Parts: sequence; structure tokens; C-alpha cells
Amino acid sequence: MKASRLAVTGAVAATAVVVLSSPAFAHVSVQAEGTAAKGGYAVVDFKVPNERDNASTTKLEVAFPTDHPLASVMPEPMPGWKIEVTKSKLAKPLKLHGEQITEAVSKVTWTATGKDGGIRPGYFEKFPLSVGALPEDADELVFKAIQTYSNKEVVRWIEVQEDGAEEPEAPAPVLALSAASEDGHHGSTAAEQADAKTENAAATTEAAPADSSDTTARVLGVVGIVVGALGVAYGVLAGRRRSDA
Repeated sequence: MKASRLAVTGAVAATAVVVLSSPAFAHVSVQAEGTAAKGGYAVVDFKVPNERDNASTTKLEVAFPTDHPLASVMPEPMPGWKIEVTKSKLAKPLKLHGEQITEAVSKVTWTATGKDGGIRPGYFEKFPLSVGALPEDADELVFKAIQTYSNKEVVRWIEVQEDGAEEPEAPAPVLALSAASEDGHHGSTAAEQADAKTENAAATTEAAPADSSDTTARVLGVVGIVVGALGVAYGVLAGRRRSDA
């Protein structure tokens, strides 16, 4: 009887461990690389984990919010994936850099190429996008995502989190937006960050000759002082010799 009870207890405990360690919270999510400030541009990554042990993720579809359309959406090339950007007409045109925009990106689709392509079991992958201009009248953006597996299973990450409610089973990815800085800076794109690094490198290179010249001048000054001191010492010794003679 004791052995049976121990066996049952062990089985229950093992089941609890499996349940608690299951990837229930490993859902599709989105996060900015750096800052996603209101009114600015940002590079965001959609993180997609594979939650199945016997199938690969072969397709990801991300729908963009229609209440806050984004006029500029540029995907980064990804080896092993075909990328399709879908645009739709806007009910109300947008103004971007002084120009009127009548359509915006409504969906981006990544499809794995090759027979064994995609995200294999036990792995995840990030799908980057450069997006903007981000809305100034919203604190977050909700993207609805659809994940397709090689066994034809489809998981819809489209449930919106309600205030005060528990997290839904299949929550939609949410991008939190930060306030623009007081000087009006709205964040920077990866290209702007690269330009800044280049400018800093150039400034360092330009400053190097000046630093080198300053160091050389200091060395020559020290050498001059030493030579002068030796000359004075030699003069003193020569004078003593003459007095002794």
C-alpha cells in the first residue's frame, strides 16, 4: 500500500512539474531595440519561440494596427525566409515629412524556404522590422500574429489584454511606447546609431594627431631641461678645475 501511494504521489508530482515547465508563457512577443519613442522611428523584433516537439514553425504573419497605421515599415533580409509586405488603402490619409500618405502596411508575412526550413523544436527566432513614425497619441501598439507549423497547425496570437484581467491564453504582441525627450528627440533608427558611431570614430581619429603632437612637445621640453641642466653642471665643474689649477 505504501509503495502504491508513493508511486501515485510521484506520478502526481511529475505531472505537476511537466505542467509548470510547459511553455505556456512562451508566446510571440515584440520588443524594441533600444527606444520606441512616440512620434519617432524604431527597430522592433518579433520573438517567435517554437512550442512544439514534433513540428517546425514555417510561417509568421503579423497584422498591423489600423487605428494607428504606420507609413514606413522595412523588414531586414533573413536567410531562409521569404518576406512579403502587404499595404492597404487608408480611410484617412497621413502626413509624413510633409507628404500625404494614402496607404500603409497592414501585414508582414515571413515564410520559410526549403524543405527543412523554419524554426526547429527547441529554438526561437527574432524577426526585425524598422517602423515609424510611431503615434504620438498612444502608449502602446497591439500587433496580432499568426504562427503556422509544418504539421499545418495554426496558433493565433490575437487576444487583447483587458485592464485588470488575467493574461489571455494566446495574447497578441504589444509594443510599449515611451515618451519623447524634452528636446523633442524621438529615438533613433539603427542607421542613425551607425552614423553616430562613425562620427565618433572620425572625431577620435582627428583628435589623435593633436594628442600625439602635444605628447611630442612635452617630451622635447623635458629633454631640453635635462640638456640645460647637464650644461650648467659641466660649466660648474669646468670652473672648479680652473680654480684648482
